[in-house]
Amino acid sequence: MLNVILDGRSEGRRPGDEMKPPCGSGYGAVLVFALALLTTGTGACNSENPPSREGAAMVRVTSSAFSEGDSIPALYTCEGNDVSPPLKWSGVPAGTKSIALICTDPDAPKGTFVHWVLFNLPPSIDGLPEGVTPDTVPQGAVNGTNDFPKLGYGGPCPPPGTPHRYYFTVYALDAVLDLPSGARLRDLTAAMEGHILAKGSLMGRYARK
Repeated sequence: MLNVILDGRSEGRRPGDEMKPPCGSGYGAVLVFALALLTTGTGACNSENPPSREGAAMVRVTSSAFSEGDSIPALYTCEGNDVSPPLKWSGVPAGTKSIALICTDPDAPKGTFVHWVLFNLPPSIDGLPEGVTPDTVPQGAVNGTNDFPKLGYGGPCPPPGTPHRYYFTVYALDAVLDLPSGARLRDLTAAMEGHILAKGSLMGRYARK
């Protein structure tokens, strides 16, 4: 029998869920923001939203499988073959040393759910084909761990109901990151801080029937 794991985290809570409300969750978000201002002087939830350099350029991210804001075909989800969609990007600035790619669902029940973490992609490439696996990433690229948790891509698999948004975000960095295989998004965002030359996202939607 196929055991489908939902974005609703049927496999269990992430460490710290009991102590940290998800970003954007009303009172909890206000409380976390206020505490962050008191202790660090900055806003909350920065661990998954690293600041770009002032005046950072924009990367244009597209896919031949779906357009901005459209539904992601089932082929790329847990209801299909669960393979990664084809992606293309442009606008990577001169001086880029590596590219990072993440896919996140900010609408998951317990806060942002991470579907893909990939970094140290060579700046010479301008996209990825359909069906990239941990064994077929470009030479030099390093796979991180998603929230299923596993290496590589894990497709949309939200609880039935309202469509969720899925952001495929590309970062152009001025450094090759010193992170091991299996790094989590929090590790990647911390390592990227201060190194983002440009970034851009493609957003698709998906709802389970």
